[in-house]
Amino acid sequence: MRIGLDIGGTKTDAVAVDATGAIVSRLRLPTGWGPDAVIRTLLHAVRTLAAETAASGPIESVGIGIPGQVEPGTTRVVHAVNLGVQELDLVGAVGRQLGVPVRVENDVKAAAFGAHALHTSRRGSAAGSPGSMAYLNLGTGVAAGIVADGELWRGGRGTAGEVGHISIDPRGPLCRCGQRGCIEALAGGGAIAKRWGRPAVLPVRDVFDAAEAGEPVAQQLRAGLACGVAAAVRVLVLTADVDLVVIGGGVSGLGGRLLADVAGELAASAEASPFMRSLRLEQRIELLPTGSPAAALGAALVGAPRGSREGRPAYG
Repeated sequence: MRIGLDIGGTKTDAVAVDATGAIVSRLRLPTGWGPDAVIRTLLHAVRTLAAETAASGPIESVGIGIPGQVEPGTTRVVHAVNLGVQELDLVGAVGRQLGVPVRVENDVKAAAFGAHALHTSRRGSAAGSPGSMAYLNLGTGVAAGIVADGELWRGGRGTAGEVGHISIDPRGPLCRCGQRGCIEALAGGGAIAKRWGRPAVLPVRDVFDAAEAGEPVAQQLRAGLACGVAAAVRVLVLTADVDLVVIGGGVSGLGGRLLADVAGELAASAEASPFMRSLRLEQRIELLPTGSPAAALGAALVGAPRGSREGRPAYG
């Protein structure tokens, strides 16, 4: 048995995966604030899943997907601000108590690995799997993870796929990084909510609804979102030549409305370029299914010893 955890700012999603790669148990619980609370949440999730799956065999490994930067070659997480964590060595904190190998990965990269596995499972055979895939996470911010030949591509310093802070309009809205017109400033849920400035439980959905009702500001924000996501797709395909871009994260909950906007933007922007039209970018995007455990599954697979990753993962 392998356990994977996706530790988010408000909730932790955890799964237990058996030797065939199938998810046999899943658990969601609130995430505590600060290093001590994060550790308690993690330990509680692992112990609960271990008890639920005891009949299926012992826990072999634990993989953890977490926001922030995971220092290359270590299990030390820094700048996980959404969790109240400035610096935390997770293996040092929980490794002895768990007594199994523990591996830590950035949450978006873990989600990319899990999304690739789920896509392969849905297609039913390795022949239907994309040789390379990017997972584009649209949440409070914007980031991506890339899987090529069945492995995560991290780049030289672990920043491959960090497309959110590529500026596509130097006269565009100010980004929290200090630049103007970043993809995240246009397509990040936090930036859109701030610019919308109206109280709403789901601000981006509120923007879409208002845009459909003819509100000019909302229409501008909605068009900017499509522009930003389309730019991220172009960057990922033109730099990494991925076969497929899977869009996930909280903003992807908009579903078909978001996908139609982005596909339309990609098609329209390619009209003047035979080269860009030949790439058929609007046909190389899809949404991650709602409620998918991609990040937790990916963490479980990342955490597994290499020799045990051969089973085909499945969501069951």
